[in-house]
Amino acid sequence: VQLQASGGGLVQAGGSLRLSCTASGSISRITAMGWYRQAPGKQRELVGSIDTSGMTTYTDSVKGRFTISRVTADDSVDLQMNSLKPEDTAIYYCKLLYYDVWGQGTQVTVSS
Repeated sequence: VQLQASGGGLVQAGGSLRLSCTASGSISRITAMGWYRQAPGKQRELVGSIDTSGMTTYTDSVKGRFTISRVTADDSVDLQMNSLKPEDTAIYYCKLLYYDVWGQGTQVTVSS
C-alpha cells in the first residue's frame, strides 16, 4: 500500500488549505485514516482521523477549524484547514490509522 499526500503550501494566517491523501488500491475506503503533523523540534501528533463509517475525531487545537472527509470521486481522504494559524506550520502526513503505513508528507507553512 502506498499513500500520497498533496496540497501543502504557504498561506497567510487566517487562510485556508486543503490537503489530499490518496491510497493505492482504494484502501482508504475500507480502513480508518489519520492525518498527522510534525512541527520543527516537536513530536509528531495526530491531528485527526476518520473511520470507515465517516466518524471523525480531532485534536483540541484544530477543532472547529479543520475537517477530515472522504472524497469518493477522487478516492481520497482530505483535510480541509481553515483559519490557519502560524502554529499550524508543520509537515503533514496521512497514515492508515491502525497500520504503520505513511504518506511522504506535505509542508504547510502559515505566515503571520
